[in-house]
Amino acid sequence: MEFSFVFFFNSVLLGIGLAMDAFSVSVANGLHEPQMKRKKMCTIAGVFAWFQALMPMIGWICVHTIVQYFQAFSRFIPWIALILLLFIGGKMLIEGIKNAEEEAESPKVGVAALMVQGIATSIDALSVGFTISEYGLLMALICAIIIAVVTFLICMAGVIIGKKFGNIFSGKAEVLGGVILIVIGIEIFITGVF
Repeated sequence: MEFSFVFFFNSVLLGIGLAMDAFSVSVANGLHEPQMKRKKMCTIAGVFAWFQALMPMIGWICVHTIVQYFQAFSRFIPWIALILLLFIGGKMLIEGIKNAEEEAESPKVGVAALMVQGIATSIDALSVGFTISEYGLLMALICAIIIAVVTFLICMAGVIIGKKFGNIFSGKAEVLGGVILIVIGIEIFITGVF
């Protein structure tokens, strides 16, 4: 394959498709922390963009090196995403219920939680390595960069939307954010297994 309009168009569409789970989690993070500063918003979007670009490249490398091992691992991807998002979503849900009872300010989205979210929402992007396996290394890198840029923009929009609604719903926002994460985990699991 060579560089063409179709290559760039397909890369953007791939980025949009891969970013949807990260977008939803970004909305949940905005709901969870409605007073979030712009630097933190960029960090959240950047983490999701990084993982959404990294995972297809790891998949591409696996296709070109250890494809038989990757195929054996791919059936566990929905389970891993489900467990990670249920854990984070459940924790957020419990904290939201506790905070509603205590009327205290909710804790901020931490680095560890953000890393787990990034992995959980992008782990299914490993399989994109099969889709782009016909690309050479340079084309695969450019495709991954396009996916990262698209993901960053979509996730920034998600955090902004979440912050707006977080301010409106105030105390209930963390509960809603937790429910969103749990639903995303179930959706990834169902589409991955069935």
